[in-house]
Amino acid sequence: MSTVPMDESASKNQDVIRRFAWEIAAISVHLEEIRYFWAKKLGISGPQWMMIVALADLDKGDGVPVNAVSKMLHVDPSFVTTQSKLLEKKGFVRRRPAKEDARIVKMSLTDKTYKQLASLTSQQESLNEFIFAEFSPRELDDLTNKLAVLKRRLEKARLKVAADF
Repeated sequence: MSTVPMDESASKNQDVIRRFAWEIAAISVHLEEIRYFWAKKLGISGPQWMMIVALADLDKGDGVPVNAVSKMLHVDPSFVTTQSKLLEKKGFVRRRPAKEDARIVKMSLTDKTYKQLASLTSQQESLNEFIFAEFSPRELDDLTNKLAVLKRRLEKARLKVAADF
């Protein structure tokens, strides 16, 4: 049994939680800066880069609906629509009505975009190896799974807080 009084233990836990939140905030800033670096290489914005990466991950050959991209990026569908039209004008994205429902717009990357992404692959892999050098594949998988659990809990907490206000 612990000899540390409950209040002191709870206080230390709150300190760790605060430190964790600051570390995550700093990680977010660094990831955003790296996204802007990749985006600049293609002559697009950071959010547009994220859309391209989301499309590359989500598209299984039939295109991806606007709503799926907005959900993955946690942004409003109207933002995805606006940005995808800009990317279409630059030749990065194709937009077309879905065969099953013309109200749904499906997006896909152009061959030009796939070629540009392929040209960045070795740099990205090298950077990822540097970033995650201290993690074994198992440790990285465990961390990713724990972060996914934390993300789901935060989504629920956000709804709870919103309901309380």
